[in-house]
Amino acid sequence: MDHDPQRRGPEEGDVMEARRPRTDAKWQEPTGDLDVRQRDTDRPETPVGPRPPSERPRGGRLRRVGLIATGAVLVVLLVCGGTLYWLHARHYASTTDAEIDGNVTQMASQVAGRVIAIKFADNQHVNAGQTLIEIDPRDYQAKLDNALAQQQSASAQVQQAKAQVGVQQANLDQAQANVAVAQADLTQAQQDYNRFHRINPEAVTRQQIDQADAAFHSQTAKLAAAKQAVEGARAQIESAKGQVAAASASLGQAAANVETSRLQLSYTTIVAPVAGRVTHRTVNVGDYVQPGQALFALVQDDLWVTANFKETELADMKPGQPVTIEVDAVPGVTFHGRVDSFESGTGSVFSALPAENATGNWVKVVQRLPVKITFDGDGYQRYFLAPGMSVEPSVKVR
Repeated sequence: MDHDPQRRGPEEGDVMEARRPRTDAKWQEPTGDLDVRQRDTDRPETPVGPRPPSERPRGGRLRRVGLIATGAVLVVLLVCGGTLYWLHARHYASTTDAEIDGNVTQMASQVAGRVIAIKFADNQHVNAGQTLIEIDPRDYQAKLDNALAQQQSASAQVQQAKAQVGVQQANLDQAQANVAVAQADLTQAQQDYNRFHRINPEAVTRQQIDQADAAFHSQTAKLAAAKQAVEGARAQIESAKGQVAAASASLGQAAANVETSRLQLSYTTIVAPVAGRVTHRTVNVGDYVQPGQALFALVQDDLWVTANFKETELADMKPGQPVTIEVDAVPGVTFHGRVDSFESGTGSVFSALPAENATGNWVKVVQRLPVKITFDGDGYQRYFLAPGMSVEPSVKVR
């Protein structure tokens, strides 16, 4: 069989035809890991490769310009806002180191006894003079009755001592009368004595002269005795007056014992000294309490704010400046007040362990000074505020 070199076999021609590039279709690179070429005969051919600059879309450029403009506007707004905030904030001094403060009265028992009644509920508001706790009063009532009996006995002793003064005064009057009688008898005896000694001794007997002498000396002695009785009566009067004074002192002591017993009896009823809210109760009915034992606390109605400002913030702060107060427990409500006073010492001075800056190395630390801020009016009492609540005061210093 003859071989024609110009003639190719069908298989070889088919292979070469398959390898020849086609110009009527577009070949696209695969998008995945498959090494496959897909022929697209439905759409017109689209050139592959980067487009000329004149044919690129303008959307990206506009987007970049918009982002830059937005950023610039935000920066301007932030700068303007910060400037306005600084201009506003420089007129105020504020701190979060502040709290509600008030007078807390610690109520304690003044006598020993068993609690028989509690007249309040936990956290109840009470008025001044309201009965809160009752302690068994029987022992103190018995002591009062005993003191009253002793007072009556002392009063009787005073009356008896005064009566003795009257008796001794009567004895003095009698002794003074006896002095007058003795003086009269002495006068008569002296006259008889003088008469018998002036007449002729032969006209009278010796016995009569002796009797006149005896009567004169006897009356003289009686007069002296009567005068001594007067002095004795006066001394008895002074003694009786001393007994009156002693009895009066005993009566005063008895009266003091009565008042003490009555006061001790009154202590068995514990009343509220001021208006406020009862809290932190530590006593129950049936407990035996001792004098000085804490029973509960009474938070008074008058409240204020204690703000611990830095010492560098106090240059322009003065009493009377207005204050706005934000309380964390009452959101959305702004209270108003005034700067009342400054504490005469920083918090570290009155701490349990004050700083000893004279020893060792010293590092300067900005100190804080407690400032008292009072509320305007009593409108704040409509809200529940209690000592220790966190607040944020802002003082207008300019």
